[in-house]
Amino acid sequence: MNQPLAYVHPQAKVANTVVIEPFVNIEKNVVIEGGTWIGAHVTIMEGARIGKDCRIFPGAVIAAIPQDLKFDGEETIVKIGNNTTIREFVTINRGTKANYETVVGNNCLLMAYVHVAHDCIIGNNVILANAATLAGHIVIDDYAIIGGLAAIHQFVRSPVVH
Repeated sequence: MNQPLAYVHPQAKVANTVVIEPFVNIEKNVVIEGGTWIGAHVTIMEGARIGKDCRIFPGAVIAAIPQDLKFDGEETIVKIGNNTTIREFVTINRGTKANYETVVGNNCLLMAYVHVAHDCIIGNNVILANAATLAGHIVIDDYAIIGGLAAIHQFVRSPVVH
C-alpha cells in the first residue's frame, strides 16, 4: 500500500492488502477492506465504505457530496460491497438526510462513465453499462442489467424479475 505518490489521510482505515496506484487521493472517514485495487487518479472522499476485493479504475470519484439542494452538510456515506468493479470515471455520490447512504451491492459491474446519485440503492450482481445515469433515490434490484446511455429519473424502482 505504501505508494509515495498517493495521498492517504492518516485517519483513513485502509487494509494492508489494498493496492493504491499513483496520484490517488483518499480522505478521512474512509474505510477500504482488503484485496481492493485502486487505480491511478481515483478520488475517494469522506464517507466511503469499500468492501473486499473491489477494483476501482482510474478517474473514478467515490463519495462526493450529493448534487442535491436538500443536502445540508450532514454526515452521510457510500457503501460499496465486496468484489465490485468500478470502471473509469464513474461517480458515486453520498446520501442525503433522506436516506443517509448510497449503496452499491456485491459483485456489481459499473462500466465507464456511470453516475450513481445520492440515496440510490443498487442490489447485488447488477451491471450498469457505459454512461448509465441514475438520479437520486433509485432502487435497482439484484441481477438487473441497465443498458448504456440509459438515464433513470429519480424515485424509480427497477421491476423484480423471478
